[in-house]
Amino acid sequence: MTVIDTPTITMETTTWTQACPLDFLIPGRGVAVLLEGGEQAALFLLPDGTLAAVGNVDPFGRAAVMSRGIVGDRAGVPVVASPLLKQAFSLIDGHCLDAETTALPVYAVRIVDGVVAVSNEPVPS
Repeated sequence: MTVIDTPTITMETTTWTQACPLDFLIPGRGVAVLLEGGEQAALFLLPDGTLAAVGNVDPFGRAAVMSRGIVGDRAGVPVVASPLLKQAFSLIDGHCLDAETTALPVYAVRIVDGVVAVSNEPVPS
């Protein structure tokens, strides 16, 4: 199991939302997580066992659908493609591979006692 490294986030001051037990996640499929404050994250278990979380709201269609996106990779970069207009977003840094000026927020992920948790604040870009 790999969690995408987020070294810029300070763990001591970060608050977390418990999402679900790790064994509830299906590789290649996302789940939406409602964070404190009303923001949403799209949490993914990638086929290689990596966990990643990005914002759930598609910046183009403005709908909370990224958790239903198509997971894959582009040139070795893990991505999720929006189910609306199919723009691909990096699951590492959130940037859109099809529109350079657009990005999704990226959230830190951790596992505590078999339960996956997502940070309530995005990782600083």
